[in-house]
Formats: sequence, structure tokens, C-alpha cells
Amino acid sequence: MSEVRTRIAPSPTGDPHVGTAYIALFNLCFARQHGGSFILRIEDTDQVRSTRQSEADILSALKWLGLNWDEGPDKGGKFGPYRQSERSEIYRQHVDILLEKGHAFHCFCSAERLESLRRQQMADKQTPGYDGYCLHLSQAEIDDKLSRNIPHVIRMKKPESGQCVVKDMLRDDVAIDWHQIDMQVLMKSDGLPTYHLANVVDDHLMQITHVIRGEEWINSAPKHLLLYEYFGWEAPQLCHMPLLRNTDKSKLSKRKNPTSIGYYQRMGYLPEAVGNYLGMMGWSMPDERELFSLDEMIKEFDINRVSLGGPVFDTEKLDWLNGRYLREKLSDDEFIQRFSQWALRPAMLQAIVPLIKQRVERFTDIAPLAAFFFSGMPQISEESFSHKKISTDEAKKILQFIAWELETLEAWHRDRIESVLMQLAEKMELKIRDFLFPVFIAIAGTSVSTSVIDSIAVLGLDIVRARLRHAIEVLGGVSKKQAKNLEKEYQELLRD
Repeated sequence: MSEVRTRIAPSPTGDPHVGTAYIALFNLCFARQHGGSFILRIEDTDQVRSTRQSEADILSALKWLGLNWDEGPDKGGKFGPYRQSERSEIYRQHVDILLEKGHAFHCFCSAERLESLRRQQMADKQTPGYDGYCLHLSQAEIDDKLSRNIPHVIRMKKPESGQCVVKDMLRDDVAIDWHQIDMQVLMKSDGLPTYHLANVVDDHLMQITHVIRGEEWINSAPKHLLLYEYFGWEAPQLCHMPLLRNTDKSKLSKRKNPTSIGYYQRMGYLPEAVGNYLGMMGWSMPDERELFSLDEMIKEFDINRVSLGGPVFDTEKLDWLNGRYLREKLSDDEFIQRFSQWALRPAMLQAIVPLIKQRVERFTDIAPLAAFFFSGMPQISEESFSHKKISTDEAKKILQFIAWELETLEAWHRDRIESVLMQLAEKMELKIRDFLFPVFIAIAGTSVSTSVIDSIAVLGLDIVRARLRHAIEVLGGVSKKQAKNLEKEYQELLRD
């Protein structure tokens, strides 16, 4: 057997996600258990949403968890570069190969035509997908359109009938009819590849032997296997891991659960405990013990012990596990050291001190003023939001709209946060003092605090999002119907 090579390929388009760490952990364990290599590759073909800051945050979060890779954008390696944005010429060469072999074609259909087609297919209760309109263009027609620089994409051809059988390491063979598979876009009109092309080309060129990824990719596997066939390459072994779930068994979502690794780091969880907990997601040690280190997991790892039942990411269970680590794994001196590293972070203190310094007459004043920067969820009740001008429903609406607005920010800057909140208050036709009242309560637990906008900037999106969600739940929560109505009202507000 050749060297086992696995990879994790996150997109740098947001906060480092616990789902990324979960998949990275199992790829790392499988590679290490077989004496192989674990590779980190950055899939940044989405040039609009991808940022280097997000990439840096992802790398930092994985390193915090001890999930170290052998090759990557920060380490190099003989199969680099390891950012897809730096591999454009490689993808163009491979698209040309597919075009020459007749496995791909130019598609000049406009966005308007494709949207009209999709609506008609939905109305006819058909599976939405490309109808092959440009498959029948003559070479002369193609050359003419290309000479006139008409925008186009490159799509892959696919069998018109039959099935693709996907062999998976964790389940029985999965048969998927080809009529369910779309003629996938491989190269976008901007000349950049889609995930599907880049994924296959990179995995082959980087000699990946096993692709361990989330089960949401099973339905895409036929496209990938077909590309391997078109190129004449041997496909890696596929292993689709069960998805992490919320306690209500829905797919893990930041709207229901904190999903940012940064959140757990900021909340004072030990990386060993978080890694241990992720290892328990759908897998168990042979002796069923619940506390185990990464090295112990690697030593005992067997991919066949993965259970396909959707593992529930329960923060209460994580709290219990982290508490055991704090009590059982740390001596008093180690506890002091780890606590100091968490609480006395210079960057955090430098951000907080200017906000409280003018209010302090003695150091004992600091704890009451700054405690909310270091605490978890504020101790608040529905009565905390009592206000003569803002009703409970209005407060929930304000908090929900703010959460959605803050999630759209590409850069987390104090002035940008202030601008967004001011604009939102104006659109909602509320005085800024009244508008910010429930925000003070949600963020600081009191209406008498340091500037709430400064506080939001210091705390960061992951903690702020969790506190806004917590406050909404304290106010009675939002039903699915209410959420739908709020979403509609929010979108109408944006259009005004």
C-alpha cells in the first residue's frame, strides 16, 4: 500500500467552524494511525468572500486544537502551492484536456435563461438542472461566440442514463441515478474553477489516497468519480462522515449553536477537552472511556468504529467534559498557568483598558466594570429588558436584526459596527438610545456599562452572536413562523 495521504480543505470565508475541526481530526488520526501524511489546503476560489484574515484564523484555531499538518500554505511541501487561488493555470490546463477529449463543453446561457429554466422545472416538479442547451452548438458557433467575448462557463458532460455506484468506507454501496446529477459547471465565467474541478485535480496531484469528508458530499461524489474517469486517474477511497447535529437533530448551525472554534477558545475551554469531545462525535475508544488525549485517540483509532448516527454536539456535555479536564488533568499550578494565559491576554487587556480607565478610581473597581468581557452568558431575565418604549417583541426584533447585520460584516471594525447599527436604528425609525437599550442588556447584562459599540468590537462576532441569541431565548425565543416573518421584514427593511 502506498503512503496514506489525507487532507482538510477549508474555505476561508468566515469563522473557523467546529465542523472543520471535526473532519480535520478524523483525517489526522487516520493518516497518523497508518504512518501517513496529513495535508492542509486552502480552497479560496470564492474570491468575493475569501479573506486572508479568515485563513489565518482557521490555521490558528486548528493549531490551538493541536491538529498539526505536514504540508500546507504556511509550511510548503512538494505538491504546492496549497492555495487554490495560486493554482489557476493548473486548472485551466486540465479544463483544456476535458474540452479536447469531448468531456466538457462551453455554455453561453445567460443567468436570466438559467433562472427561467429553474423556475419552470420547479413548476413542473422536475429536478432542477441544466438542460443541455449549449451541448448542440457547432464548433463554428462556439468560435464565433468566443471571438465576441460572450461570457461563458465550462460544464462537464455526464451519462444520459444508468447509475453511478459510490463505494464508501463506512456504508454499503450508494447507487445514484445519472439523471439526478447536473451538468456541473467546472470553470466559472471569471476563469476560476468551481470546487468540484479544483477538488479532484488537487486531490490527484497531491496524491491524496483517502478523502474523509462530511456526508453532505455523497450526492456530489458521482461528479467527482466521473472526472477521475474522464482524466484516466484512479480515484481515492471515499469516506463520508456523519454530520454534526444540534440537540434537536438538525444540522449544526450557528443560528442554534455556537459553531466558531474561536467562541470556545474565548469562553475558556481547554483545547484538549474540545478535541476530546470532537473525537467522541460518532466514534468511541475500544474501552469506551470518555477522557482521552489526541495521542491516545491516534493509537487506538479505527475508522470502522465510526457510527453513522448523527452525532449531537451538546454544549452541556462539553461543559461536563471540560470541567473534568480542569479538575482532574490540571494541578493547581497548571490551573493557574492556563487561567492566566486565558484571562491575561495582552491584546484583550489593551482593548479593554481604554474603555474602563476613565471610570476607575481604584483597582477594585475593575472587576464590576469589566467582568462581562470575561464571563459567559450574562445573568439576565425577561424583566431585565423592561423599558417604557421598547416592548419584548420589539427587543427581540432589534436583537435578531442586529445579529443578521453583524454577520454580513466583512471586517470587524469599531467604526463599521457603529455605522451599521446607526443605519439599522434609522431604518427601524428608533432613537439610538432606545434602540441600543436591549443590546446593552444582551451584551453586558446591564444598561449601565462601557460603550456597547466598543464592547461589541472587543468581544468579537462569535461571543456577540451567542449573547444576542441567548437574550432572544430569555425573551421567549422565536418560533419558525416568527423567524420567517422576521426574515421577510428584515429583507424589506434592507430594500427601503
